[in-house]
Amino acid sequence: MITKFDSLFAGHVDMDNIGYGGTPVNQRRFPNEHLATAFDKAQAMAQLMDRLGFNTFWVAEHHFQPEGYECIPNTLMMAVHLAHVTQRLKLGCGFNIAPMWHPLRLAEDFAMADILTGGRVTFGVGRGYHTREVETFGAPLLDQVANRELFEEQVDIIFKAFNQESFSHKGKYYTLPPEVPYRGYALKELTLVPRPLRRPVECWQPIQGGTPRALDFMAKHGIQGVVGGGSAEGGAMHKVVLGWQEAHARLGQQLELGERLSFGFHFYIADSREQGIREAGKYYEENMKVFGPLRLVRALTEEQIDIMADPVRAPGGKLPRIEDAIAAGGVLCGTPEQIVEYIKALETRYPGLDRISVSLSIGVPKSVALEQLERFGTEVMPAFQRGTVAEPALAG
Repeated sequence: MITKFDSLFAGHVDMDNIGYGGTPVNQRRFPNEHLATAFDKAQAMAQLMDRLGFNTFWVAEHHFQPEGYECIPNTLMMAVHLAHVTQRLKLGCGFNIAPMWHPLRLAEDFAMADILTGGRVTFGVGRGYHTREVETFGAPLLDQVANRELFEEQVDIIFKAFNQESFSHKGKYYTLPPEVPYRGYALKELTLVPRPLRRPVECWQPIQGGTPRALDFMAKHGIQGVVGGGSAEGGAMHKVVLGWQEAHARLGQQLELGERLSFGFHFYIADSREQGIREAGKYYEENMKVFGPLRLVRALTEEQIDIMADPVRAPGGKLPRIEDAIAAGGVLCGTPEQIVEYIKALETRYPGLDRISVSLSIGVPKSVALEQLERFGTEVMPAFQRGTVAEPALAG
């Protein structure tokens, strides 16, 4: 039964001239004052979601984006701030990009956030997808094999630090502690100070390709998965769900379909599906312009990516349209009743699923984002038992 409703905000500022015929992504530039408005936008969304009974507001970690698309560099700082201006809403790290961190600094910072917010921050990790970000911080991304190896070792270290009163580690990338003398003795182990008070730490990770190696790694650490890509019969999401079950079965754990997963969708509510398509199409197209060239939309050809960057050719080109995404189940668009019906069907098909994330595309302005979240919270969530009440925060 679906009882938890989340939303993710990647940190985009308000912008105009969007869509396939709008300003090319690489030509956008905003002054610092406008880039900083992503923080006020996040706060307004979080406070509204808190009032409406959403479960978790996720924000994404990104860096060096004068184009204005993803402007929150530190999710933990953002979460601690938002905890001060909300009452019950959980704040999610969606996601901390481990290769851009020293794993022990990330573990320490999360532990502090866990303590300071009384358990309202949810941990999340990812490998990254912007070369400008990851490679600038001295970690590999072009070399995907090295990126995965580094990420896996970092996550191993983070969970050792969380779960063991003292620990050591020797791997390809890290020797912890370093073999040095310290205050009259040879250093052999470290203790994370502080450690999270709430253990085991709830951790989430996005699932992209869904390879057996990646799913086995997540299952080993008890990491839960966020999956998108469309929920149509036989689509990418369903294949991941089956692979997820198989990975846990290899550990002797039998999961129901959808258990320990969150399904992610973009959404847009309107008085009719046709109206929603007219109003939300440009936001969907801007989203494709941003993420298509980063190879996050696997079905795109090189020719399509080239056309997408040209506002003259793109409007008439054979490019993905919002109608395609709606048909594939990746975008929920239409009346509240149509969206409720679709989510109810997910409950039937995936009996272990208890959480979905409904997010707004890149380019949606603050006023529209607040209107859409308000409509979802008041016109969709009440159809789901307990879906309108967030879990209470744990005592500090």
